[in-house]
Amino acid sequence: MAGFHRLFIANRGEVAARIARSCDELGITPVFGVSAADRNGPWTDGREQVVLGPARSTHSYLALERVVQAARQSGCTALHPGWGFLAENPRLAGLCEQHGVTFIGPPAHVMRLMGSKTPAKRAMGASGLTLIPGSDGILADLEQARQVAEAVGYPVLLKAESGGGGKGMRAAQTANELDQAWAQASAEAQAAFGDPRLYMEKLVQGGRHIEIQIMADRYGNVVHLGERDCTVQRSHQKLIEESPAPTLDPDERERTLAAAVEATRAIGYVGAGTIEFLLDQSVAGAHVLRFMEMNTRLQVEHCVSEMRSGFDLVREQIRVAAGHRLSVDQADITLGGHAIECRINAEDPAQGFRPSPGVITKWAAPSGPGIRVDTHVRDGYEVPPFYDSLICKVITHGDTRDAACDKMILALEQLVCEGVQTTVPMHLQILRSEAFRSDRYDTRAIPGFAP
Repeated sequence: MAGFHRLFIANRGEVAARIARSCDELGITPVFGVSAADRNGPWTDGREQVVLGPARSTHSYLALERVVQAARQSGCTALHPGWGFLAENPRLAGLCEQHGVTFIGPPAHVMRLMGSKTPAKRAMGASGLTLIPGSDGILADLEQARQVAEAVGYPVLLKAESGGGGKGMRAAQTANELDQAWAQASAEAQAAFGDPRLYMEKLVQGGRHIEIQIMADRYGNVVHLGERDCTVQRSHQKLIEESPAPTLDPDERERTLAAAVEATRAIGYVGAGTIEFLLDQSVAGAHVLRFMEMNTRLQVEHCVSEMRSGFDLVREQIRVAAGHRLSVDQADITLGGHAIECRINAEDPAQGFRPSPGVITKWAAPSGPGIRVDTHVRDGYEVPPFYDSLICKVITHGDTRDAACDKMILALEQLVCEGVQTTVPMHLQILRSEAFRSDRYDTRAIPGFAP
C-alpha cells in the first residue's frame, strides 16, 4: 500500500498474528516487537523481530520510548498497537507523530479526551447519547460524593477517572457503605493509575453490556458495524460476545447506532473504535442504552462484527491510517445472521480461574463452515506466566442465535488443548445452560456457571 511498506507491531500473541495477516494481504512487511520471553514465538516464524527488553512488560511492551525507537530503527513508517499494553496511551500516539511514524489509531488529542472519563461523558452527551445519571465531573471530596449520592439515589458506583479493567471501582448500596467505598476506590485508583480522582454514577443493576463498533476516516466519514452484547463477564473481563444483541429493542438500536455515528464524527475520531453502553432495563416500559465509555482501539471481539459483515477491520484501520477514505458507505454494509465468540484462556475455572501456564503438548483447532479460530499457539508452545492468558478465540456464525450457539458447542468439543487447563469446560457449561439459551441473565452473574 502506498505510504506503508513496513509496519511495526507493538504487541504479542494472537493480536500480533491477526495484524500480520492483514499486513500480508496488503503487501506490507510486518516487524514484530517482542520481549525476551516471546523471542521466536510462533507468530514470528520467518519474520523480522526486534527484542524490546526482558520478559516483564514494564521493560518491554510498555517501554514507550523503546517501542518507538525500535519502530524507527527497523525502518517502519507505521505502528499498530493492537489492544492492551500501550494501545490507548496518547503519549505513544504523540511520540509516533513526533518521530515520523504513523500511529494506527485516533489522534492523540482525541485519545486523551476519551481516556478521561468525565470529559468523554460530556462530549458524548452533547452529541445525543444517553448518559448514566451521576456527578457532573470529578468529585472534590467525600462530602460532595454524599451529596451526589443523595441526589441520584442509592445504590451508586464510584469509578476512577483514569480507570479501566474494573480497577478503582466500588459500589455503595446505602449511605453507610459510601465512606468505605470511597476509601477503597480512591486507594486502588492511586495504586493502579497514579490518579486517585473519582466520579460517581447511579448503579444500574441487572443491566446488559452492549457496545457499538465504529470505523471512521480523517475526512469525516463514519460507519458502524452494528452492536455486540458482552454481558457474560467475570470481574469486568469479557468471556462471551455476540451480535446482534438479543434483548435490544429495534427502535433503541437504530436510534443509538445513528447517535453513535454522529458522536464519533463530532469528536474528530479516526480509525476503529468501540462505544460501550449499559442497557438499563429498570426504565418502566423501555430498555435504554446509556453511554459508559469509548475504547479508542481495536477490540478483542472485533471478529464478531467481522463475521456478520464480512468486513476486515484491521485492513481498514491500516488503509485509513495511510490516508485513504473509507472503502465503504453505511449502505454497503450488510449485517447477516448471528455471530458468537468465546475467549479461551489458559486458566482453571474450577480453581477460581487460577492461571495455568505451561507447555501445550497437543493442539488442534476446530474448523468448518462458519467457524473461525484466531490464535497464536501450536504444539509445543509454552504459555508464559507474564501476560494475559488468552490462547485463542473461537468465533461461529449461523443464521440464528441457536444455530451459532450449537455450532460453537461442536467447535469447542473439537478443540484439543493438552498440557494446560483451559476455560473450555466453563464455556460449554454456559452455552448449554437454559439461562443463556433463553437469554435470561445480566451483568450480575455468569449464566449457567457453577464452579
